[in-house]
Amino acid sequence: MIKYDCSLVAACLFLLAPAVGSAEHPSAVPKVTSLANPAGDRVGEAHGRVLRAAYLPSESREQVQRDARKHREAPNPREGNGELTGGPIFEQALLDELKKVPYRIVFESHQGESWDLFQVRADGSDRVNLTRTPEVNELYPHVSHDGTKVCFAVDEGLGAAKTRNVYCMNLDGSGRRLVARSARDPCWAAGDTGIIYLKNEFEKLTVIDYATRGVFVHELASGRDRAHPNAELEHLYCICSTPDGKWYLATAHAGMGFAHAILAIEAEGKRVVDLKIPGCRPDISPDGRRVAWASGDYSLAVGDLDFSGPEPRVLNAHDILTSPPPMKIQHVDWSPDGKYVAFGRGPYKKGLAEPPSLVGVLAPGWNICVADAGATNRWTAITTDGKSNKEPDWAPVAVDRHGIAGGP
Repeated sequence: MIKYDCSLVAACLFLLAPAVGSAEHPSAVPKVTSLANPAGDRVGEAHGRVLRAAYLPSESREQVQRDARKHREAPNPREGNGELTGGPIFEQALLDELKKVPYRIVFESHQGESWDLFQVRADGSDRVNLTRTPEVNELYPHVSHDGTKVCFAVDEGLGAAKTRNVYCMNLDGSGRRLVARSARDPCWAAGDTGIIYLKNEFEKLTVIDYATRGVFVHELASGRDRAHPNAELEHLYCICSTPDGKWYLATAHAGMGFAHAILAIEAEGKRVVDLKIPGCRPDISPDGRRVAWASGDYSLAVGDLDFSGPEPRVLNAHDILTSPPPMKIQHVDWSPDGKYVAFGRGPYKKGLAEPPSLVGVLAPGWNICVADAGATNRWTAITTDGKSNKEPDWAPVAVDRHGIAGGP
């Protein structure tokens, strides 16, 4: 089977499209050409030169790319090993700021025996293993809006019987229960009344992200599962819901007439709208006013969600993060106050192997990072071991009936 990466498709479409910012593509994402990076301005300058070189004659372009490589590979004492594109990068001022943030982050990590779910504070401290199950693999965590529960995917079974199912539990690891068999990519419905999930296209496990068919909601109160009214939904991944529950956002690949697109899907109807933004893996801000997504293999973008017109659209789209290859950045998630985004970052090389950004695929060198959502390339790593740390999701501070904040 031929394997696709979202940025590869986006790049092909970009080559066929009019120039960025044209009247035909008002929502195209402006690319940053001068970046301030925690590793030093040299990385941003080098990346900007490569971007600008794309519009130069071939001889000039090759020279600019050679100069950029030299600029990027120069030793940097902040890295310690001279590798600007490898290992975690730290921004102390941002880390100090994150120490005061009350929220926590849950993510998947492979620590040697299996995948487990871990929780840390916003600055990466106080790591807790929430699952501790060497016999199965917990993946893709999503914390409820009230901060008390987490839904997630589990790869379980052996050989041809191995499959991916959806579970949920309390955030302290107790009360674990099955939500749906042969399912993936769970997220919380508005008001935490249910869990939205995608059905696997095949019974046997495949890690290909878009191998899905059908959208369902598991109602927590009744325990019933109801299918989305649009039975034609397929090849979706990374689904999420608006806070009012009226719309879902998801990436579609090779399905429903779309080669690759980020879609708005009417939750209780059959409308499907192409948001016309390049990339994949959207995440809606807690207030429902903004969306963040991977605008490429090496960039994250944000934009304003507008539901005021006849169809949903994204306005003011722009990159807030770029990363020099081969360090890919994916899996963006908004903090509860909308001030920060968490994301995964690690090495990536195109080839025959499964991309490390896929759920359940080992990703050596990948770490969880946090960025200032209101700035450009102001970010820091918060994990350091590189043990396939991916799919971060922010956990709001749970408050009990007495108004007291708690949580593990």
